[in-house]
Amino acid sequence: MEKLQVKDKTFAISIPEAEIQKQVRRVAAEIVRDLEGKHPLFLPVLNGAFIFAADLLREVNIPCEVSFIKLASYQGTQSTGEIREVIGLQADITGRHIVIVEDIIDSGLTMAHMLETLQAHNPASISVCALLVKPGALKVEIPIHYKCMEIPNDFIVGYGLDYDGDGRNTRDIYTLVKDPELFSE
Repeated sequence: MEKLQVKDKTFAISIPEAEIQKQVRRVAAEIVRDLEGKHPLFLPVLNGAFIFAADLLREVNIPCEVSFIKLASYQGTQSTGEIREVIGLQADITGRHIVIVEDIIDSGLTMAHMLETLQAHNPASISVCALLVKPGALKVEIPIHYKCMEIPNDFIVGYGLDYDGDGRNTRDIYTLVKDPELFSE
């Protein structure tokens, strides 16, 4: 499907499933290389990273554990800049090698908040793994150890990413189509 209608917005395919899976396999291999023998704890960030985390973890062939955390900073197509912790950390991470699995790093504010929160629990290490990074939107510097792809500062849906809760359930990633009448010079 080349176009996708989600609520009042139209999106066009921008990253096909085959490219996503190729990058997921590459990043999983890097994680295995770096963390073999360390029994990492993966912390996927709900809701957006659940599909990415499932695909990633199927490619990670070393002993590991998974626990979920949920932070929210989006409303509609815009980041609110305010981070609300919805579901807190359920596992003891003291002395553990942590891999945060995030769908997209936009401003970096949510990830900076999460890194600060997790550091207080004295893990052995924390690595950030992102499906997508928007370098042009970053407002804070954060270490991103593993990233599948960099993308422009566009609004996207699919493969776990949503627009007001809808659009997560696609195999491809779609970019918002700008209405030429609204964006004419």
